[in-house]
Amino acid sequence: MYTASMSLPIYQEILLLALRDRRGTPMGSWTVQAIAGGVSGDLVLGGRVALEGRRSLVTLIDAEPMHDPVLDGCLLQVAQAKRRASVQTWISRFANQKLYHASATELCERGVLRESSERVMLLFSRTVYPEVDPRPERAIIERLRKAIFSDDATIDARTSVLIALASATDLLGAVFPRKELRARRKRIEAIRDGQAVGKAAKAAIDGIQAAIIVACIVPAIMTT
Repeated sequence: MYTASMSLPIYQEILLLALRDRRGTPMGSWTVQAIAGGVSGDLVLGGRVALEGRRSLVTLIDAEPMHDPVLDGCLLQVAQAKRRASVQTWISRFANQKLYHASATELCERGVLRESSERVMLLFSRTVYPEVDPRPERAIIERLRKAIFSDDATIDARTSVLIALASATDLLGAVFPRKELRARRKRIEAIRDGQAVGKAAKAAIDGIQAAIIVACIVPAIMTT
């Protein structure tokens, strides 16, 4: 069960921002890539992997479980891989409907979401995850607000990675008025460029953001 003092992993924070609260459906087809980006950020900041070189190759540092089913499953994939791959490749490997539903299930078990079913055009049903406890998402949004709309010199690494992911997928525009975001463009760019975080977080931001942009934008271009 969620408590006010509980810290959610980045991938769950991204999912909460990406879901429509009442309907429990994702805002875009990029949601699974964004969740996978969050997983990558959690693994980096958790000291389990590092991103190395110009290609941001994912290198296993510590295979010790993180006691999170989603993160541990993805970490095991990295540990069992025969060779290193870029973070872009790993985000593509992580990103699937299994990851999406597993992430949502974790939030259901915390009492934040509720699993339900709805009919689509009377032809088939799909699983949806409406929000039942708005407190976690409100706390996330307030944390983003303080980071973006203030001029604090330092921002914690998790918030910086979250802002980079939310910016790359346009989630920020779904949370805050676009006019207000435009006025803080330089601040967002500074956070996104990793100017306020350490080396490991900056590597995560750079690699994950590039991977998310490729994963979300290129398919859209190919279909136009």
